Amino acid sequence: MSVKHLISAGHPILNEPAQPVTEFNQEVEELLLDLEDTMYDVGASAICAQQIGISKQVAIIDMEQDGLLQLINPSIIRTSEQVLNELEGSISKPDVYGYVLRPQMIVLKSNDKRGREVEMTACDDIARMILHMVDHFNGIWFTDLIERELTETEMEAYFEDE
Repeated sequence: MSVKHLISAGHPILNEPAQPVTEFNQEVEELLLDLEDTMYDVGASAICAQQIGISKQVAIIDMEQDGLLQLINPSIIRTSEQVLNELEGSISKPDVYGYVLRPQMIVLKSNDKRGREVEMTACDDIARMILHMVDHFNGIWFTDLIERELTETEMEAYFEDE
């Protein structure tokens, strides 16, 4: 569809719970396409509707070779006891990174674009991105969960090692 403008980190919609999708129609399909176009345009791995100024529980995650994951009204059913402390960032807060402790595996329910309920299991990076999006839907920033923000020098060293 089209690339949308990312709203600034100070916008109140990013600090408030997003509204669940109640009507599964052409508007939802267009929103998913707009999110996809915007995500690729800004070079992100995931994006949610709130980041383009729309208070809806809709997100897209790029699972690389496994394709795109469309999340609508996701809810976490179970999480593993095993946790990972990995680096996170957000397109809403460019150049801000920190380590976030999250479950390694999750089971969740979500809707597809036609409103059908689906249940899925996700591990590692995909689980982390889903949890990051669910946090966005609840008005929670990843920066609320980090012990400390990485310095510019630490970030340069991290990306040199990648």
